[in-house]
Amino acid sequence: MASEGGTTGSRHATRASESPLGGSLRLHRGLGASRWGFFLRAETMHGYYTYLEDNPGSIRSDEPHFHEMSHGESFLAVLRSRFDQPAFYCLDEPEAALSFSSTLALMGVLHDLAREGGQVLCATHSPVLASLPGATVLEVGDWGYRRTTWDELELVTHWKAYLDAPGRYLRHVLD
Repeated sequence: MASEGGTTGSRHATRASESPLGGSLRLHRGLGASRWGFFLRAETMHGYYTYLEDNPGSIRSDEPHFHEMSHGESFLAVLRSRFDQPAFYCLDEPEAALSFSSTLALMGVLHDLAREGGQVLCATHSPVLASLPGATVLEVGDWGYRRTTWDELELVTHWKAYLDAPGRYLRHVLD
């Protein structure tokens, strides 16, 4: 799978930008598990769209032209066209391109995939995505990582406090 994102068959690269973390990770699939997967990396998805255009055999007949869409629309189109079977899905901040309602649509897709036997690993700063029912929530910080609940997440605490009184936060960043 390309480090810039895409399916297990993608091998495109525009420039080296990946973290060395990948060299330390080992994924093991279970006996009989699907070999298909998808890596969605928000900042490099447009390179993946170009790869699809340059390799016509990799485009499905019913897929739209991703470059002709807005960033958020193209993400939703990828979700609808590529997240369609139980597999392993690795998402790196998928909320970056999505509105609130589109993030809820993503939640529906992820819920359906998990219910059908798929696995999803998602790095996010979104309290919405972190609230997916049934998800195992791990919080990463200076301490390393720890299992937690949605209510205990630092990002949830801050979002709740900000939405309750934005001025408490804005006074520290605005003149």
